[in-house]
Amino acid sequence: MNLIIVGGGSAGRTASIEAAQIGENVTLIEMDEIGGKCLNTGCMVICGLNDVARFSKNAQKFNQIGITNVNLKIDFEKVAEGIKNTTAKIRGVITSETIKAGVNIVRGNAKIAQGFVTVDGKDYPYDKLIIATGSHAFIPPLKGVEYAKTYKDMLDYKEVPEKMIIVGSGTIATELAGVFSLMGTEVLILCRSTFLKDVEPDIRNYIKEKLLKDVEILENIPVTEIYPDGVLTKSGRFTGEVILAVGMNPNSELVKDLVELRGKGEIIVNKRMKTSNKDIYAAGDVVGGIGTTPVARMEGVVAARNACGIATEVDYSFIPSSISLYYDVSFIKTSEEGINGQIPGSAGPGAFWNVLDRETGFTKAVVDENGEIKGVSSISPSARSVIAYMSKFMRDGYKTYDFDNFVEAHPSTDAVYKLMRFFSKFG
Repeated sequence: MNLIIVGGGSAGRTASIEAAQIGENVTLIEMDEIGGKCLNTGCMVICGLNDVARFSKNAQKFNQIGITNVNLKIDFEKVAEGIKNTTAKIRGVITSETIKAGVNIVRGNAKIAQGFVTVDGKDYPYDKLIIATGSHAFIPPLKGVEYAKTYKDMLDYKEVPEKMIIVGSGTIATELAGVFSLMGTEVLILCRSTFLKDVEPDIRNYIKEKLLKDVEILENIPVTEIYPDGVLTKSGRFTGEVILAVGMNPNSELVKDLVELRGKGEIIVNKRMKTSNKDIYAAGDVVGGIGTTPVARMEGVVAARNACGIATEVDYSFIPSSISLYYDVSFIKTSEEGINGQIPGSAGPGAFWNVLDRETGFTKAVVDENGEIKGVSSISPSARSVIAYMSKFMRDGYKTYDFDNFVEAHPSTDAVYKLMRFFSKFG
């Protein structure tokens, strides 16, 4: 069978490797760089910036305590260069990995028709097709919008900006605010509605009061016009570099005449990632939903298996979410109904020197009287890894009493096990 996958990001690349390992003839078409938004302009860029931002924060703290005397100056051009070099190295590794798996990579702009895809005048016939073309930043129809930057432009600065206005209220806006405020930028977030409205209040408040305490956040302030040096709102004019982080739109134009779309252009799929077209599947940001790399990979695997005739359904239960700030903010959103337990974060690697300031994060869990875990949240240096494993435990039906004999690795900032062991006494 000839399987073509359009889009070499998290969903498409994972799907291509899965299908090649099954034994099909797989062609992966990518118009730009393998790795997609996550590697080249998104998650990995934030990782690189955040490492520098955390170092800057720690250097300031050690100076204040008096154990160091460091005159820190960030060379942003060098930071950007280092990030580009690192992502290029990663890109080389994953491209080689993809080819070694048996995937034929074709670079160029795809034109999609029923039964074949055309790239630079050459036709590639397919029996099954997977669309994994990702998404792009939504650009609102505002006067002067051409003066604003998006997440894709973050490495274009020559130096750390003095003042920055971030228009948006979600994860991208939050992460960019965290990075640049720690580097010394005066950051203002302008929210059209509520800041992090889909995040539970305890987490949102900790982020605002502790992790973004140097960031001014104004809610219910829509922007009406953008200037080269700021924005205009109903509350007046604000100055600074303008960043738009107001959402993402799917890249579905290529197949709008072949499959059914909804709302903002998301491709409609079922639990097997199958579209309205019997020969076409889709995965990742282009289908909307939970726009994270792990979910895109999961959808890519499901799409590949079903395209290859192996019936598999996607499972969105207990999906972990994270926000990259000075501490990782991670959570599994389920129900707030039940027995609620909350404790401060633990002292340990990455949090030891914040004990005196009472800024070690916090951990929260919600359980019921039968020991079922209804939700978990953690803000700590280890939160991202901990919540991933909790997601697996919850998917597999583990209860609080299963943690009665849990043995942790020490020292650690993981406080989830403490709550689980506490609740296990009552399961």
